Amino acid sequence: QVQLVESGGGLVQAGGSLRLSCAASGRTFSSYAMGWFRQAPGKERGFVAAGTRIGRSTYYADSVKGRFTISRDNAKNTVYLQMNSLKPEDTAVYYCAAQLYGLGSRSTGDYDYWGQGTQVTVSS
Repeated sequence: QVQLVESGGGLVQAGGSLRLSCAASGRTFSSYAMGWFRQAPGKERGFVAAGTRIGRSTYYADSVKGRFTISRDNAKNTVYLQMNSLKPEDTAVYYCAAQLYGLGSRSTGDYDYWGQGTQVTVSS
C-alpha cells in the first residue's frame, strides 16, 4: 500500500508557474506508475499527465502539452508536476495517483491509490 500527499498548490496569476509535489510513503515507489489529474467545480476528474515507473515515458492531455511537465525522483519517493504558462482554465484541485506495476494511464479507474488533492487557482 502507498499513501500520497500532494503539496505546492496555491494562487498564481495567469502566465505564472507552480510546481506540485506528491510524496509517497512506503519502500516500493518505483513499482508505481504515477499520474496527475484535476477536477474543477462541477466537472469530472480529468487526466493531466502520467509517467512510467522510471519516468522514461510520459503522457499529457492536449490542453497542457508543452506547458506542464511530469517528473519523478524515485530516491525521494516523489513525483512532480511543473506547470508553466498557467491559464485561468487550469484552476482545479490537482490529485496525484499511483498505478501498481502499471505503464501510466489516462483513465482514473486504472489507478490504485490517490492523494487528497491540492488546490490550484489561476487568476486572470
